[in-house]
Amino acid sequence: MNRKTNCFKNSCKNFLWLAIGLLFSSFAFAEKSKYNMTEGVTEFSKQAYDIHMIVLWICVVIGVLVFGAMIYSMFAHRKSKGVTAAQFSHSTTAEIIWTVIPIIILIIIAFPATKALIKMEAPTDADGKNIVMDMTIKVTGFQWKWKYSYLDEGISFLSTLKADSNAARQANPTVDLYEVENYLLDVDNPLVIPVDTNIRILLTADDVIHSWWVPAFGWKRDAIPGFVNEAWTNVKKIGTYRGQCAELCGKDHGFMPIVVEVLSKEDYANWVKQQKGEQEVAEVKNNSEWSQADLMATGKTVYDSQCAACHQTTGQGMPPAFPALDGSTIVNGPIDEQIKTVLFGKQGTAMAAFGGILSESDIAAAITYTRNAWGNTAKDAAQPQDVKRIKNS
Repeated sequence: MNRKTNCFKNSCKNFLWLAIGLLFSSFAFAEKSKYNMTEGVTEFSKQAYDIHMIVLWICVVIGVLVFGAMIYSMFAHRKSKGVTAAQFSHSTTAEIIWTVIPIIILIIIAFPATKALIKMEAPTDADGKNIVMDMTIKVTGFQWKWKYSYLDEGISFLSTLKADSNAARQANPTVDLYEVENYLLDVDNPLVIPVDTNIRILLTADDVIHSWWVPAFGWKRDAIPGFVNEAWTNVKKIGTYRGQCAELCGKDHGFMPIVVEVLSKEDYANWVKQQKGEQEVAEVKNNSEWSQADLMATGKTVYDSQCAACHQTTGQGMPPAFPALDGSTIVNGPIDEQIKTVLFGKQGTAMAAFGGILSESDIAAAITYTRNAWGNTAKDAAQPQDVKRIKNS
């Protein structure tokens, strides 16, 4: 009996050292491995990381104990040693233990998780007081682009897939995708925000449900037509952070990236000043007479970024959902009818209304380009004043 007792004690001691070794090696792996979850750059993302690590260590301990006990039992009580299996149907004590312990573990996990979720919905500081928001940005999802409106600054712009990624992902690509940096994860106009600033973000959509998601921020929100979702963030580190629409929103769902540039407060103030200057220039353009050459040059840029996703850069479209513009009766017909189609969309088709998305000058330029590109023979031009007249009629 003494020999068996000593053998059992030695086995338990070896198992304990093995468990400690596995625990520390798992800790080192989780801390250093590139496969572990990242901490992100906001308070939310760090809270999610901390909760993830708590759950990870609980799972490691459970795994070591369960599999260690199984391995020890198979080794120490194997048939070749003459061990006879115990005969019993169940153990009430064991059933209570393996029911109560998981419940206690779940309650322990629930406390930090619930606290994080509550703070995500109702932001408070360390003293429990409501956090004051420094600025508000409205995010509107469209098929397949984002519109950012800085409600305190009067700035708004569209953010779409960058031209080189868009060219590389077409059916007959003109650009090698392996030569495109940040393929499908770059945009022409990123969202720009200041570092260490409390920012309220209002999310909605104009057509179908989208979802705004930047992993480094630690949260995502659905953008739903007719409904305004609210979130907030405070990014602690200057840099560029990328995400994507996380909702299946249509055929180009995979080509709707999100890029956020976080600047110092001084650089952000300079950016705001620059944007306001550009919007003043755009307003002047909306009230000016454009030359045919300027309309065609700007129109190609607008078409490639806003229209080519559906109608293709060649104007051939993807019938029947997205008809060809090359030879189209609408494009080659009365110019006012085409302006109405672009401004207000077309009921019962996939044609979106661009009146609330693009400026009058951009719409006029894009229409002029389509009427004079490829094999179209309209050979006329739309002016921003024409678009404004129909928009306000």
